[in-house]
Amino acid sequence: MSKHDLYLYPVWLRIWHGVNAICIILLIVTGISMQYGNLDYPFLPFKTSVLLHNFAGVTAAIGYAVFLVYNHFSGNGKQYVPNYRGFAGRISKQGMYYLYGYFKGEPKPFPITKENKFNPLQRFSYLTTMYVFVPIIAITGVGLLYPELIFTKIFNIGGVQLTAVLHSVMGFFISLFLIVHLYVASIGKNPLRNYKSIINGYHAADDH
Repeated sequence: MSKHDLYLYPVWLRIWHGVNAICIILLIVTGISMQYGNLDYPFLPFKTSVLLHNFAGVTAAIGYAVFLVYNHFSGNGKQYVPNYRGFAGRISKQGMYYLYGYFKGEPKPFPITKENKFNPLQRFSYLTTMYVFVPIIAITGVGLLYPELIFTKIFNIGGVQLTAVLHSVMGFFISLFLIVHLYVASIGKNPLRNYKSIINGYHAADDH
């Protein structure tokens, strides 16, 4: 570890990130098992899937509440606020880097600093996921756990049915985010370095 390494991930964030990652993986696996599992040859027994899904969902929801509180009072929340002037251009530039610039050995268009630990594309995707997708999937999850809370009809469509569809759609987007997140985390001089960063909290100086 170099003295020039940046300490970007405090302990609370690393603990939340680890717990949240486990919960999301459990939710994806059990969700797919419940949705597409064969009753004769299930990937997981249906009752087990439901139990694990509900447990992981409640744990993730509690963790999300903790995340919101710490994110606000620690100042980490400012990392999610984009500068809207020229934002589309910066997202496009970062996207081009991920698609081919990285493979051509081009330098990062937006180097990591303590003030900006997310590049524009990360900032947009994290903001959308954490402040749009996650709240929606949490609210619809509570509705499916307690269906008596759901309106009978929403826009003349069955409330439970619409809630279930919305819950599944948000689950798909979060699953897609996870795949992209893992890919982006592997970009750098050492593919495993970013995974190490979220364990010890430091981002390597030669990978800014």
